[in-house]
Amino acid sequence: MEYAKRCKNLEEIFDFWSHIKKIREKLPCQIDGIVVSVNSNDLFVRLGFVGKAPRGAIAFKFPAEQATSMVEGIKVQVGRTGVLTPVANIRPVNIGGTIVSHATLHNEDEIRKKDIRIGDTVIVQRAGDVIPEVVEVLKRLRPKKTKEFNMPRKCPVCESDVVREKGEVGHYCQNKKCFAVEKEKIIHFVSKKAFNVDGLGEKIVGQLIDGGLISGAVDIFLLTKDDLEPLERFAEKSASNLIEAVNNSKIISLPRFLFSLGIRHIGEQTVYDIAQIFQKNNVIKKPSDLLKAADGMAIDDWLFIRDIGPISAKSIASWFADENNRNFLNRLTESGIIIESPKASAVKIKKLLGKTFVLTGELSSFTREEAQDFIRSLGGNVSSSVSEKTDYVVTGENPGIKYEKARKIGVKIIDEKEFRKLVKFKAQK
Repeated sequence: MEYAKRCKNLEEIFDFWSHIKKIREKLPCQIDGIVVSVNSNDLFVRLGFVGKAPRGAIAFKFPAEQATSMVEGIKVQVGRTGVLTPVANIRPVNIGGTIVSHATLHNEDEIRKKDIRIGDTVIVQRAGDVIPEVVEVLKRLRPKKTKEFNMPRKCPVCESDVVREKGEVGHYCQNKKCFAVEKEKIIHFVSKKAFNVDGLGEKIVGQLIDGGLISGAVDIFLLTKDDLEPLERFAEKSASNLIEAVNNSKIISLPRFLFSLGIRHIGEQTVYDIAQIFQKNNVIKKPSDLLKAADGMAIDDWLFIRDIGPISAKSIASWFADENNRNFLNRLTESGIIIESPKASAVKIKKLLGKTFVLTGELSSFTREEAQDFIRSLGGNVSSSVSEKTDYVVTGENPGIKYEKARKIGVKIIDEKEFRKLVKFKAQK
């Protein structure tokens, strides 16, 4: 292929990157870099993943393209957690073949740090050639009548109070029923890491809300084919496909379900830890079962869960104590949502409960994803870095700096054979 090359060493990779960078403007499509991958499918699978990133490939990006524009105004968007994000309306400018008219300003502190004002001439770049952002203000070009920006005291969508909590950079809408917040919650609820409803993206969610068919996540499970067919772009087949996808998503694992709730300060790994505690002490078969499980835990109990601090503990306790959220879980139960049982038995879950593993090197007996899933199914945690809190470092061939750090601080190191014996691992077929 003209745009692919087998490279023998790093020097050849750099040369190829430079070549593609020179001709990128002549290519039939826009690109923001090249992908460097091992030239073996078997080795690629064996290397596994770190989080979402494969160890066998890496993106080699080009420098972000920049352009000069003018800030014509600043508007505020409201996200899933109610956080307000300032966005600059800029004079349309071509950056890397795309006309950009908006750029994120992140938060009020960032605006103050860069001293961005309405009327300023600024340098804008597409971070990763995707998200436009304001990099710098050209203050020598600043006109006399620029206007400073202040975060609104009222939500721009529902006009409820806006508060910046102590110790945080974000400003939050205080209305839990804010339309913008509800829309973003639904989008998160059906996302890949949550219910993963195929075909239900941001545009369709907006269309369903605008059409009055849904106002909250529960309404998704009440949709019928007849509801969808009158909508634009919904033929009989596409309506049937979406309803089928919704029905297929009704059986969900507890970690994915907890992630779908979008509890503030609770991330992807933490939901596994919470799920283990819930399933250890309770039988969780439906969403409403979580109420009894959560009611039995005080804020101090949450603090005993790994990586949950005072702020996270308060956030979890507040979420489950909120009457609207409790009704939400009951309504999800009524709509037929089923929490699937964990693959491991209750006895097995205790086997690695509270133990933290780090995987390093080229594993041959199983993929990295297989090992990570198995550790979590037995109640253990998987970390990407070695620390004094690490219980085991599992090594394959050619281990890197994680192995050396484990030796230095005295963390127990085991090979693949010892790992299989410890967890009685059986590779997936």
